[in-house]
Amino acid sequence: MAQAQTHSGQQHPIRLYLVVWGLLFVLSTFSYLVDYLGIQGYPRWSLIILFMMLKAGLIVAIFMHMAWERLALVYAILLPPLLVLVFVAMMASEAHYTIFTRMAFLGGGVQ
Repeated sequence: MAQAQTHSGQQHPIRLYLVVWGLLFVLSTFSYLVDYLGIQGYPRWSLIILFMMLKAGLIVAIFMHMAWERLALVYAILLPPLLVLVFVAMMASEAHYTIFTRMAFLGGGVQ
C-alpha cells in the first residue's frame, strides 16, 4: 500500500510575491523618473542608489527567502558585503584627504 508523500516545507501565499513584484515595479518606475525629471548631481545618484538598494533588499528578503532564515545565516551572508561598502567609503575618504593634502602642500596641479 503506497502512502501519499507530504511536503513539510514552508508555503508562502502567492499574494506576497505579487505585492513584492508590484513594489519592485514601483521602485523601478521611481528610478526611471529620476532620469526623466532631469535630477542631477548628488541627489540623482543618492536616489538611484537608494532605489537600487531597496529593490535588492526586497529580492534578497522575499525571493531568496532570507526573511525566514536564522539570524546567524542572515548575518553571515549580508554582513561581508556591508563591510566592503564601509571599507570602500573609508578608502574614498582617505583619497579625498590625500588629494587635499597634496594640493595644499605641493601646489595647484596634481600629476
